[in-house]
Amino acid sequence: MISAREALDRLREGNRRFVSGIRTGDRWTTRPRELAEGQKPFAIILGCSDSRVPAEIVFDQGLGALFVIRVAGNIVAPSQVGSVEFAAARFGTRLVVVLGHSQCGAVLATLEELQQSTTQRSRNLRSIVDRVRPSVEALLSTELKHDFDGLVRQAVRANIRVSANHLRHGSEVLKRLIRTNGLLVVGAEYSLETGLVDFFDGMPETG
Repeated sequence: MISAREALDRLREGNRRFVSGIRTGDRWTTRPRELAEGQKPFAIILGCSDSRVPAEIVFDQGLGALFVIRVAGNIVAPSQVGSVEFAAARFGTRLVVVLGHSQCGAVLATLEELQQSTTQRSRNLRSIVDRVRPSVEALLSTELKHDFDGLVRQAVRANIRVSANHLRHGSEVLKRLIRTNGLLVVGAEYSLETGLVDFFDGMPETG
């Protein structure tokens, strides 16, 4: 299995191809039966369910390259932690990316809830809002409360950081793999406006 740094490079290169509109043809020619005997994904992506952010496309990767977990707001609940643990331990994958995106609907819904409480949300939707809430609530006590666009931008990143930290510190399995196997958990934001992915949280030092 490739290292976390090499996996990051592959994702960056794939995102550059996506943004430029240049796909690498051989990545999209793998036939399903070729992977029937197993898989070796080089990265695990915990991303948002937003239809505009499909990880395989924005990173220009074909079948079998990425182990993707998608949930509204890229939140971390027990089932998501278990999915990451499974892939990291079973396949030896060294890189985990928490992939959020600009103008995230789950973050917007949480900010609306905090600013004007509503009782009309379903219990299941509220469970998502409640997981986002701790990461963004403190921002409403800053000057950002007077700048909604700035508030949303910072809230999206805060939510990504909290999810990444949860994976780093909330699982004994992942903590052991970080300590002994070179597992790396990073946070990234996809821009709906440009298509670029910015890896900004937990990045290894260069050199």
